[in-house]
Amino acid sequence: MHHFSNNTMSFLRTTGHALNLAVSFIVFSILDVLDIILCYVYKIIDYAIESEWKQCYCTAGKDAIIMPEAVGPKVLHVSCKKLQVEDVSDTLYERASVVMDMSRKPVEPTPATFKVSWAIAEMIRGKMDRQKPKERRIPCWSDCDCNVCNSWSCESAGSSTLYVHVEGPEDKSEIKENIVFIHGFISSSAFWTETVFPVLSETTRSSHRLFAVDLLGFGRSPKPADSLYTLREHVEMIEKSVIQKYKIKQFHIVAHSLGSVLALALAVKYPDAIKSLTLLSPPYFPVPKGEEAAASQYVMRQVAPRRVWPPIAFGASMACWYEHVSRTICLTICKHHRIWNYIFKTLTRNRMKTYLIEAFMCHTHNAAWHTLHNIICGSPTKMERYLDIVRDKLSCTVNVFHGEHDELVPVECSHAVGSKIPRACVKVYEKKDHITVIVGQERLFARELEEIWRNASSK
Repeated sequence: MHHFSNNTMSFLRTTGHALNLAVSFIVFSILDVLDIILCYVYKIIDYAIESEWKQCYCTAGKDAIIMPEAVGPKVLHVSCKKLQVEDVSDTLYERASVVMDMSRKPVEPTPATFKVSWAIAEMIRGKMDRQKPKERRIPCWSDCDCNVCNSWSCESAGSSTLYVHVEGPEDKSEIKENIVFIHGFISSSAFWTETVFPVLSETTRSSHRLFAVDLLGFGRSPKPADSLYTLREHVEMIEKSVIQKYKIKQFHIVAHSLGSVLALALAVKYPDAIKSLTLLSPPYFPVPKGEEAAASQYVMRQVAPRRVWPPIAFGASMACWYEHVSRTICLTICKHHRIWNYIFKTLTRNRMKTYLIEAFMCHTHNAAWHTLHNIICGSPTKMERYLDIVRDKLSCTVNVFHGEHDELVPVECSHAVGSKIPRACVKVYEKKDHITVIVGQERLFARELEEIWRNASSK
């Protein structure tokens, strides 16, 4: 009977997997076509409402200007105040259809290139041709215009600072430790302020200054239309808004998911200032041999495997592979988040879940699209280098936490970090996922953090 049961379960798993592949092929083939149609639909609507064509990445990879370059893909970025070369992910403009992806051949190593995309070239041409710049709608017609989403004063990322929630003793002489909290993708500072902050001990709250940032493009922070939301931009805004503004000399970092990439970048930039690194569900995907030439493409396929099951993989795949489908999702959800939030509050009366929904909806498509590609997909090589530097040149303690049932960032990512940095303490919470690694066990995690900070400070 037991043998029969095992055979049955094996058959059901095989059948389920095959069904998932078949349905996924059909669904994502339809989405491939839909994204092309939506591209033209949005061009027409954008021109009708804002009197200008908005460039997208659909044709950016086909008409790129290519020059030899030693450090990976870059684009020439033009904002209203500066002209700058930016590191970007090639996944922004190179995303094969399902059919093309199935027939793809192993990527041959090729020299890194310097690329000025057609979209960027058109932007340059438009700025040079205009004697007097047109007035732009702020925000874009498809983004929310409420006070929360637009509590910033200008388009340029360089002229304002992030929203930072700060808690701690008023008397600076009582501050013993500084802690910087960095949230993950499509989230906000509320991920920390509504979970960990309220359950920290009185001793900690009276001696530790806590900073929880809303990343560029998310929550109450600026959402500049001309930003590419690169790693450099995100890191510089955290520096400007926290480290420089509050004149912090030493600090601990606690980061979740995408925030772990930014935490490692900060640690490498401020090696003598970091007292401890605490990473939750870090998206570290070691690139296997043979895939180095297309590392970003490899990571994109891990994060967004184009499968309809599990649901979180389906959502990640739509957000990552389809520029215009994801814009439609933002138009439906984020632009009308006040309505959805009201409906959700009415139906659930659950404050904890409500704040998660609020954080999920308070961003623009431009911010989410570029951050997802330029930080998560575009950073595998940087992650390797950062982890090497943390291992070899930093002496701070490193702690990694992960949920056993995380379907978005698999637990193997944290084990890979542990293999890369032998001194790192890796802890896996049983029966927890990407969110419940904190939500639902806030007190337990707060005690873990306090012990980490205490041990780091006693060294």
